[in-house]
Amino acid sequence: MYDYSRFAIHSYTNKPWPLATMVERYAEAGVSGISVWKETIEGMKPKEAAALIGAAGLKVVSMVRGGFFPAETEAERKRKIEENLALIRSSAELGAPLIVLVCGADPKVGLAQARDQVRAGLEAILPEAERCGVKLAIEPLHPLYADLRSVVNTMEQANDLCEDIGHPGLGVAVDVYHVWWDPKLEAEIGRCGRLGKLFSFHVCDWKTPPEDFLNDRGLMGEGCIDIPLIRGWVEKTGFRGFVEVEIFSKRYWAMDQDLYLGMIKKAWEEKV
Repeated sequence: MYDYSRFAIHSYTNKPWPLATMVERYAEAGVSGISVWKETIEGMKPKEAAALIGAAGLKVVSMVRGGFFPAETEAERKRKIEENLALIRSSAELGAPLIVLVCGADPKVGLAQARDQVRAGLEAILPEAERCGVKLAIEPLHPLYADLRSVVNTMEQANDLCEDIGHPGLGVAVDVYHVWWDPKLEAEIGRCGRLGKLFSFHVCDWKTPPEDFLNDRGLMGEGCIDIPLIRGWVEKTGFRGFVEVEIFSKRYWAMDQDLYLGMIKKAWEEKV
């Protein structure tokens, strides 16, 4: 028998489903947790979404996603901070203990300056996150996203930020899709654990070649990532949180979602 107590799925994985259908099907499949993308609950009050999720017997793992701090103008940076503060409050209402942060990038802003802006943004929102009882997890993204999505691209950079800022509510989300290639990965996962900063663990696979670097992720076992090896490094730190499936795929979104959910469950059982 498989232990599904740590089996979680990001709502964007089954994007075609509304939340009510999603949580019903997840509960039937034995899924224990859901990470809620803010787009999934657009038009709903967070407490209404929380009630649906709780009624299905699922746990809210995190809210996805905040961040996107860098911008060319001060006014735009302030707007982004306000959006993050609002998301923190919504996450607290949802009952999400954690917000996953894609820290952001802007091709009009140099890398060094953008990274300074990320740090400033984190420092600006951490007091409200602490007040609301919501933790923040920096998700380092693959370097191919350094132009538009995130200038935090390695576990080392994420760990450095956490260590430099020194706030207990700031940690790291490890997504194998983004970090599998890193020659320092084992050491930096170990460092993250020693710092007490390993807050979240996401799985999917890297297809060779991907047809689309954003929306052609693979099911676990469909690509070249050694997921069990990386999971072993993560769990060696003492991490016992959810193992969260996060897949963006136009191909899978286009298929029958019940069939797809069955494929996700089988891959989680056999390849993670």
